[in-house]
Amino acid sequence: MSVYLVTGATGRVGRALVAHLAAQGLPVRAFARRATEAAWPAGVEPVDGDLARPETLDPALAGVEAVFLFTPLEGPGELAARARLAGVQRGVLLSSIATQKADPRENPIAARHLSAERALAASGLPAVVLRPDTFASNALDWAPSVRQSGWVRLAYPQSRRVPIHEQDLAEVAALALVSHAHVGQAWWLTGPRQVSQVEQVEAIALAIGRPLQLGVLSEDDALAQWRARMPEQAARRLLDYLRKCVDQPPAVSPQLAQVLGRPGRDFSEWAQDHCADFGR
Repeated sequence: MSVYLVTGATGRVGRALVAHLAAQGLPVRAFARRATEAAWPAGVEPVDGDLARPETLDPALAGVEAVFLFTPLEGPGELAARARLAGVQRGVLLSSIATQKADPRENPIAARHLSAERALAASGLPAVVLRPDTFASNALDWAPSVRQSGWVRLAYPQSRRVPIHEQDLAEVAALALVSHAHVGQAWWLTGPRQVSQVEQVEAIALAIGRPLQLGVLSEDDALAQWRARMPEQAARRLLDYLRKCVDQPPAVSPQLAQVLGRPGRDFSEWAQDHCADFGR
């Protein structure tokens, strides 16, 4: 039986995709830098490797029918081209809607994902491209503060976005992996509704069963926090985006519901699924 290869398998979307495929009884190969150190569902084959080390890719591609690709910070690498040479029939790339909405000359996220999309197209590997908007799991950045103090401090708390549950992304990716019918599609994927950061905090408080305090960060304080984990340019782009989303939030895409035949999971469901991360 052909194998489905999931790269970035220890990431939030990758891990959900591995679990979803395994639950359907499909043969899954989980590829990550320390895949053999992680716990996996029964039947999953972990393979250690690195997209930045091409010599680790070829053994992982043996016997693979379809591959899930993500774009690491260092760039798209050679996976798509090597997959094509190995006889892989199709790929599914986790990209970003930023490739369509932002100028890659100014937005590093758009530039990185656009580079990956171009590398995939150049490889000749038949593929589906997934372009999600905001991930619901970005709220996990608040988890340490919630556990330690019960506070969430945010810039522009009324900023509204369309957070998508990683499980919904995994189910869309699985459909594209197991069938050639979707090749050539590029799907814009969002959650089912616009949700403000205030509403997200309220949903988390309800899920963990205790009230949370909300503080407002100034722009300077927000930038000072974010510089510790992202480049200055990226931090300023994020701040600009949050400001814009107060009055001009992103639209809700109908495509996830069209692909799955049901609405996406609401952020409140994501909060319930992740209440342990916030210390319930």
